[in-house]
Amino acid sequence: MSFVRFLGTGSAAPEKVLANADLEKIVDTSDEWIQTRTGIRERRIADPGTATSDIAYDACVRALESASVDPVDLDAIIVGTVTPDYLFPSTACILQSRLGARHIMAFDVLAGCSGFMYALQAGKGIIDGGNAKKVLVIGAETLSTIMDFQDRSTCILFGDGAGAAVLSESDTPGIMSITMGANGSQWELLYMPGGGSRIPASEESIRNRSHFLKMAGQEVFKEAVKAIESSSLEAIRLADLTPDDIDLFIPHQANYRILEAVRKRIGLPVEKVFSNLDRYGNTSSASVPIALDEAVRSGRVKKDDKILISVFGAGFTWGAAVVNW
Repeated sequence: MSFVRFLGTGSAAPEKVLANADLEKIVDTSDEWIQTRTGIRERRIADPGTATSDIAYDACVRALESASVDPVDLDAIIVGTVTPDYLFPSTACILQSRLGARHIMAFDVLAGCSGFMYALQAGKGIIDGGNAKKVLVIGAETLSTIMDFQDRSTCILFGDGAGAAVLSESDTPGIMSITMGANGSQWELLYMPGGGSRIPASEESIRNRSHFLKMAGQEVFKEAVKAIESSSLEAIRLADLTPDDIDLFIPHQANYRILEAVRKRIGLPVEKVFSNLDRYGNTSSASVPIALDEAVRSGRVKKDDKILISVFGAGFTWGAAVVNW
């Protein structure tokens, strides 16, 4: 029997830091208000002209170095993102070229903040099916490009960044379980109206500020807590474990109150939760892989640790996985 495990991780973020104090000069808010309600102190913002693939490339290089894998040995590249360089071609194809990989399969998945988890499942499935031995999976975003800095309810939350991981066929257990789901009936609670075939770019769509992210915060909060809790418990069950067996929980870094609510419902102590939300904000599909890479590099993850990762995003989409490190 073969398994799929993580060989290495990497992450990257723009150098520019946008602190809460900087936002005070842009919209009617305050550092105290933001920290109290979200737990965020600052976020990273890409410079003009920097695209998602640029940040993702740096994360990929670090992941490949960590895994001691040459790009020519990859069999697939999968990118989770809601802010691709272009509507087409895929950001994965751009990375395939920049990394110098062979003419392997390369594609994007769009699942909101759940993008990395969906990419992880796709990569695992390709390996399980015998069509690949090594797959590069990425979550990457430049959310600042779709942020309305006149809307204080959303612009305080999001940031830019990328995380990547190399998956490999293995003869020892790695990814112990993955569970995912979606509820499309609530799609209008978190979406970007303009830019697609429903509302293509026009003078009117620009005037109506349709090309910025829209979110009903309170409703999204409630659904996120329920979905992350249920999917996390299901992933633990599928791995034939209990919450007590989990060594580290890396949830989607969206809001400190969501993290706390989920932690308490699952029954995990504070010291078993990893969060870098205060420094990055919500980086959507990049949040979990960035946090995972930081946890690994800081020594919070040790060999044979049982890691629980869980996500929730636009769609609504959600997912969780248990990984034996």
